[in-house]
Amino acid sequence: MVGHGPSSIPGGRLGGKRGVDAPAVSIVILNWNGLGDTIECLNSLKNIAYASYQVVVVDNCSDGDDVEVLKRRFDGYIHVIRNDRNHGCAEGFNTGIRHVLRDCSSDYILLMNNDVVVDAEFLNHLVETADSDEQIGIVGPKIYYYDYHGRRDVVWSAGGSVRWWAPKIPHQLGHNAVYPAKCDSPVAVDWVSGAVFMFRRHLAEEIGLLDPRYFLGHEDVDYCLRAKEQGYKIVYVPDAMVWHKVGASARKAHITYADPTAYYYFVRQRFPLPIYVYQLLLFPALLSRWAILFLKENRDRHALQTFLEGFIRFVLRGHRRSSYQQQ
Repeated sequence: MVGHGPSSIPGGRLGGKRGVDAPAVSIVILNWNGLGDTIECLNSLKNIAYASYQVVVVDNCSDGDDVEVLKRRFDGYIHVIRNDRNHGCAEGFNTGIRHVLRDCSSDYILLMNNDVVVDAEFLNHLVETADSDEQIGIVGPKIYYYDYHGRRDVVWSAGGSVRWWAPKIPHQLGHNAVYPAKCDSPVAVDWVSGAVFMFRRHLAEEIGLLDPRYFLGHEDVDYCLRAKEQGYKIVYVPDAMVWHKVGASARKAHITYADPTAYYYFVRQRFPLPIYVYQLLLFPALLSRWAILFLKENRDRHALQTFLEGFIRFVLRGHRRSSYQQQ
């Protein structure tokens, strides 16, 4: 059964450079028309203290010459895969996961948005925590805003909980915490953000890949809950620190996280029917909230078009459970 909040996990401050005999990590980064962000992300990774890792960049069919530039600038450091079209977030990452499962001998797979920069010790801490308990299936770092009105010490995510009867079921912990000390304890949580999260290789072999019907958003929560259903722990690791340019991918795709299709698909897949019906009753409030945010923030006609297309898809097929099978 899905949990309802964090619980304490023992552990102190960890660190130190890891040698070549350390568990191997395959880092999969997804790029789509984000060359500048991807370059900054890769440059930060080149400075990490952990030695036993490799980087796979999946390009989701960018419009420009992103692939050629990345190959030229990071020759020998990254392996680049170019998709034939933009498959969205979940299936884009699946391309990289399949490559790792087929061609790499990594112990862990780490998925990372391209609009993230990392602390030099972040991977040390993630691996140390994951290695401390075989029941830990997924770990995630403390995620700061890259720029919160000029500040870089404001927490965006410290893992997440699931609240069945709340207006929005996934609840992000630590959100907008100005004093991050309250987010400094390692805890077992219900989910960690897909901006950066790492899982055991055999987890992908056991529960499968990300569900490709999530184009952008909710694929991370869905994957964590599937892992929990199989008895694995999801752990937030505060000593592992990264900085995230929140919303960059969504803005490029003209998507807002209030779009109904992915959210209601997620609820229908992971929760009992009464929860789904309750969420349907809240649908008018979701529409009102989206309209207010649209008028206050972006007024982007492309975002409006994307939302309306998602709304139509939801009305036509949002009540159906998917027959998707992991592969």
